[in-house]
Amino acid sequence: MALMEIEFKFHIPAERLKAVEAAMRRGTVVRTRLQARYFDTDDQALAAQGIVLRLRKEGRRWVQTVKAAGDNALHRLEHNVDLGAAAGGASPTVDPQRHQGTPVGERLAKVLAESGAPLVERQSTDIVRLTRDVRTTGAGAAVVELALDLGKVVAHAGTPEQRESPVCELELELKRGDVQGLVALARRWSQQHGLWFSTVSKAERGARLLAKLDVVPAIKAEPPRFADEKDNTLDGRAIQQAVVASCLAQMLPNASEIAAGSIDEEQIHQLRICIRRLRTALRELAGLDASGSLFAAAEWEPPLVEAFRALGALRDREQIVKLAQPQLRGAGAPAFDPLAGDQAAAGAPSPSDIVRAPAFQSALVSLIGFTASVHAEAARQEQSLPLNSDDARRFLRKRLQHLHQQVVRDGERFESLPTEDQHRTRKRLKRLRYLAEFVAPLFADADDEKKTSTAERYLNRLRPAQDALGEFNDEAVAMAIYREAAAHDARAWFAVGWFSARHAAGAKACRKALDKIEKAPRFWAKK
Repeated sequence: MALMEIEFKFHIPAERLKAVEAAMRRGTVVRTRLQARYFDTDDQALAAQGIVLRLRKEGRRWVQTVKAAGDNALHRLEHNVDLGAAAGGASPTVDPQRHQGTPVGERLAKVLAESGAPLVERQSTDIVRLTRDVRTTGAGAAVVELALDLGKVVAHAGTPEQRESPVCELELELKRGDVQGLVALARRWSQQHGLWFSTVSKAERGARLLAKLDVVPAIKAEPPRFADEKDNTLDGRAIQQAVVASCLAQMLPNASEIAAGSIDEEQIHQLRICIRRLRTALRELAGLDASGSLFAAAEWEPPLVEAFRALGALRDREQIVKLAQPQLRGAGAPAFDPLAGDQAAAGAPSPSDIVRAPAFQSALVSLIGFTASVHAEAARQEQSLPLNSDDARRFLRKRLQHLHQQVVRDGERFESLPTEDQHRTRKRLKRLRYLAEFVAPLFADADDEKKTSTAERYLNRLRPAQDALGEFNDEAVAMAIYREAAAHDARAWFAVGWFSARHAAGAKACRKALDKIEKAPRFWAKK
């Protein structure tokens, strides 16, 4: 059976498990023991392509399954083959050919052919699953399967190297109906029980055990993947969805790791970057769809802003001082820690607390749902349709040109701008860069590489200006930190004076870098 799986997966904090299980049992539940074996090549060719191949014993029956990432945060390609009950209770042999003729099966076959390596068992799971169907009513009518999974993932089973990872999670899968019914139910359960969205699959848990990984690399931004426009379906809503999906592809894995307790600086940094990118999308692309019924920046943006600022309060002061200290020592500054006894950090929430916050998790759920939604029939009847492909490009040209001109105008008088306006210029430059990165593929001709190279040249012209304004802003923040510290330690005045003396030169460097943007080749300009 081939299908497109649409689901949410949440981690359940240990202290919330009893309440979640009690809520599950308010309806008719089915208890099933699931024992699975996961397969990959020795060089993990399947994992590298986001593919999972497993044999799972469900009660007395065996099922072979292959899964792969779909086209957004909710979708997964999946194909299941029921193998029945094996004779004598023995486990059947895995066979990739069972998935032949399906989209995910073709992807599996291609990766295995390119690898040329045989399949080996990598890890196993032993899970007790409680399932229950829930019906939602109203505009978002749907049937959703709730699955409470409790158990463990095991690597190197039966050897001195054996390692285990506990599983305690709730999955909500759309069986039929409106995806917004799934979204509403996911939001309600996560809010009531303090759950947080997790991107770590059972297969990924096993891979980490095998690799003995406690911290995984942070996920960085990738450009959006736009659908083929041959059938003229790439309208304003489709563009919005593709851009939001690209933001979530960076945001969700980093947020998932931080919610689980990671304090990795790069993960926190990348999460803040993708919040900035997402806020740019919410602000600059809203006009692509006049209905705006789901692209609700007014609802989603406040929790994003709060998380961005809270994570920045934890990271920025410490990072900026780390960068400033070597320069100050080289200039002969007295040894001094301006953050000693820092009251700004006292009582601050941890990164995991910030990401687990109900409002932030609710925003994530809504944004994920938006990427999988279709146009509401009511909006169609009201003629509140998104811009068509040509009008969408015209709109984007105007937005890019407007931001470009604002940045150039600010650059011409940067040195005379008030501090607040200098900071606004930096934010506008970031919005220009992110918007350009989002939509550059829409202005590239598949038969003409010049458009692509023009976009790259334009972005390359923005980066030196962003670096200059970033350094200028860091020094302004550092000077404020040392000025605060000077109230209780006179040694801080050296740094205040040193940064003050550099301020004019820094502003001049910013102006020169911004000046170079004016003549940058604009990839969105018509020939």
